[in-house]
Amino acid sequence: MKLYHFPLSGHAHRALLGLSLLGVKAEVIDVDLANGEHKSAPFLELNPFGQVPVLVDGDTIVNDSNAILVYLTTKLGRKDWLPGDLQSVAKIQKWLSVAAGEIAYGPAAARLITVFGADYRADEVIARAHHILGLINAELERHQFIIGDRPTIADIALYSYIVSAPEGNVNLAPHENVRHWLARIEALPGFVAFPKTAAGLAA
Repeated sequence: MKLYHFPLSGHAHRALLGLSLLGVKAEVIDVDLANGEHKSAPFLELNPFGQVPVLVDGDTIVNDSNAILVYLTTKLGRKDWLPGDLQSVAKIQKWLSVAAGEIAYGPAAARLITVFGADYRADEVIARAHHILGLINAELERHQFIIGDRPTIADIALYSYIVSAPEGNVNLAPHENVRHWLARIEALPGFVAFPKTAAGLAA
């Protein structure tokens, strides 16, 4: 397997973390986003959207971070990370959608302002970040991980942009359950950290 990756991308870290927690060895290929490698013809053949991550597994190309998590766990039959009962599947899909929606437009967008100079309204995206973090914090009152007392790919999908939220001036201090949940993920065998940048509250 090959993973096309960019170290400061939370989406790419999501895929890398999934591979590592699942114990899957892959060749990690860093894509030079600063010099436009993701818009080059060879890369666009892998992903016409021009985005990382991309997983290449033989003749199979998967070019979305959440899709990569589903692909890996399904291929490997890892019911511990993607249970097969319908209730769990529905819950996990909900949180994968949150990772692609509210997390992307909240803490991830806030970080894009400080780390990459994105043109968003900081007050709006920070408010959205705190709203979704509040909902996640309440969910974590009930159990250790996002859908129960065992981690699933839903936790992997949510982790990277939540742990890096302070880089976007999103303070995690009010969200105590979220902070404990981050620590539980970081204690899992095979955990790999998301590189930190000196930005926002982390500056």
